[in-house]
Amino acid sequence: MNMVLVFAALSGAIAVGAGAFGAHGASGDPADWLKTGAQYQLLHAVAALVAAQMGARGPGWLFVIGAAIFAGTLYLMALGLPRWLGAITPIGGAMLIIGWLWLAVTLATTKSN
Repeated sequence: MNMVLVFAALSGAIAVGAGAFGAHGASGDPADWLKTGAQYQLLHAVAALVAAQMGARGPGWLFVIGAAIFAGTLYLMALGLPRWLGAITPIGGAMLIIGWLWLAVTLATTKSN
C-alpha cells in the first residue's frame, strides 16, 4: 500500500474540516489562520496524490509532512495555543517549496515513453 496516498487523503479531509470551521465557527485571526492552513493543506494533499501516483514518493511525502507542519501550527494557534508556534510554520513552508523543486527535478530528468 502506498502510504503517501493514505496520508494525502487524510490530509485532504482535515483541510476541509479546518476550512469549514474557519468559515463558520471562528472569527478574526483564528478564522484567517484556519482558512490559510486549509488552503495550503488541501492544495498539497492533491499535489501529494498526483506525485505519489507518478511514483515521486519523496516529493509526495514532503507535501504531506510540510502541509501538516505549516497548516498544523496555524490550526493550533487558531485553537488558542501560543503564537510562538508561528515560528515553526515556515519550516513546513520550506518543506513544501523543496517538495515542488524535487518534483520539478524528477520531472525534468525522467524519460518519457
